[in-house]
Amino acid sequence: MMKNHDQVYSRIKQNQAKLQQWRRSIHQHPELGFEEHRTSAFVISRLKEWGIEVIEGLGKTGVVGKLQVGEGKSAIGLRADMDALPMQELNHFEHRSQVDGVFHGCGHDGHTVMLLGAAEYLADTKAFNGTVYFIFQPAEEGLGGAPAMIDDGLFDQFQMDGVYGMHNWPGLDVGKFAITEGPMMAATATFTITVKGVGGHAALPHLCIGPIVVASEIVQALQTIVSRNVDPQHSAVLSVTKIHGGKAYNVIPNEVTLAGGARFFKQEVGALIKKRLVEVVKGIALSHGATAEIDMEEVFPVLVNTPEETIFAIDAASQVVGKSHVNDSVEPITGSEDFAFMLENKPGAYIFIGNGVGEGGCMVHHPEYDFNDDTTAYGTSYWVKLTESLLK
Repeated sequence: MMKNHDQVYSRIKQNQAKLQQWRRSIHQHPELGFEEHRTSAFVISRLKEWGIEVIEGLGKTGVVGKLQVGEGKSAIGLRADMDALPMQELNHFEHRSQVDGVFHGCGHDGHTVMLLGAAEYLADTKAFNGTVYFIFQPAEEGLGGAPAMIDDGLFDQFQMDGVYGMHNWPGLDVGKFAITEGPMMAATATFTITVKGVGGHAALPHLCIGPIVVASEIVQALQTIVSRNVDPQHSAVLSVTKIHGGKAYNVIPNEVTLAGGARFFKQEVGALIKKRLVEVVKGIALSHGATAEIDMEEVFPVLVNTPEETIFAIDAASQVVGKSHVNDSVEPITGSEDFAFMLENKPGAYIFIGNGVGEGGCMVHHPEYDFNDDTTAYGTSYWVKLTESLLK
């Protein structure tokens, strides 16, 4: 899969043992969003060691490394996320998480190390002309790390022509990349519905308005919004993921809370889903004599790769693994990414890198997931090739 003449990959591959050690150390000490103090400190230490200017505190625990070479005016941003997930790891290998209930189940430990590896290489070789910003972002997992960095002046302080992101993808062979122009990952909107009825004794339901019955009907009806309202050619998903109500066997509660999310690739589809959700919920509640309160907000926008920057990303990946190992028209996925906020502010591209199949190839957010260390040299090489190509 690798080009035999690719000296960048060959040199980086020689450092794989060190990169693996870094990655596994981060994996053992995972930190949740906006709490990445140990990880940030490690990143800062390495960047300073290589003579890279460091700016701390963007988005609380975010770090930006600035490396300027020559007189070139062009500048790019390369972004990696650092946070872990609030879930228990079920792996039993030596480098498993040492923090109960916190786990690098999405591979951000690997993302951090791939960008660090590129920073070390580029600081040593300096085979480019311009400025590269290494963006180590906190709190990607639904807590708003990207908007926090932007609000703290990420793009005001640092003028970038484009910004680029990368994420590992289980099921895609190691040594392969996948990307597409335009929408690549979905927007996410979350909702909370509070159904209010009249509680009472379970033996006397005729004196009550049971919110559990109303909520159950709402759950079923919400499944028709996508299937019967959204154009079949426009992908969308709506899922109810939580339902809470009642504490006793013989008591009908006063209220029930439902929660879930919707994902979509077009803003007009998102608007339609919200409109119909309100109409369906309010209508069902009214038909039972109950009431319903609805809170719905968009968490992530659609992640959209801009045309020219997508071509740049495809070319850089092809330099590392060969064009035949780069899928340049991958199907968009309904997962979401807060890198989308950065792409709302700057042109850029987001690419998937293969994390492998088989053992260890289970999907991200699975309790037995682990980042594949064989991926590291490919991802690090991609960042280097992208930088050297764009900042000639």
